[in-house]
Amino acid sequence: MITAGNVNDIVVTPDLLAQLDLSDNETVCADRGFDSNTFRRLIHSKQSKANIPYKKNREHLNVDTDWYLYKIRHLVENAFARLKHFRALATRYDKLKRNYESTVSLACALIWLKL
Repeated sequence: MITAGNVNDIVVTPDLLAQLDLSDNETVCADRGFDSNTFRRLIHSKQSKANIPYKKNREHLNVDTDWYLYKIRHLVENAFARLKHFRALATRYDKLKRNYESTVSLACALIWLKL
C-alpha cells in the first residue's frame, strides 16, 4: 500500500489490516507510534495479539509486551533503511504510483542480488 508522503501510517493501518488475513498470525508487532486503544481493539478483533509497547505517558505497564519479538522487528526496519539509500525512493521523485512501485521493486531486486 503506497500513500502520500504527508500521510501518517496510523491513518491507513486499519485499511491495511482489513486486507490482511491474520488467522495464521498470532502477533502483530508495531512501535510506540501505533499505541492506541482503537488500534489494539482492531488487532484483537482479528484474533491476534498486539505486541505494541505503551507510550511513556500512559499509565499502563508493559507487562504484556514480548520484548524479544519487539527487538527482532529491527530486521524490517533495516530493510527500509537500505531502501532509503536509493535517492529516488527517499525523495519520491516519481509522480505516478506505478513508477514508484517499479522503482521500489527494482531497488529490492538490487538489494536481494547485492549488486
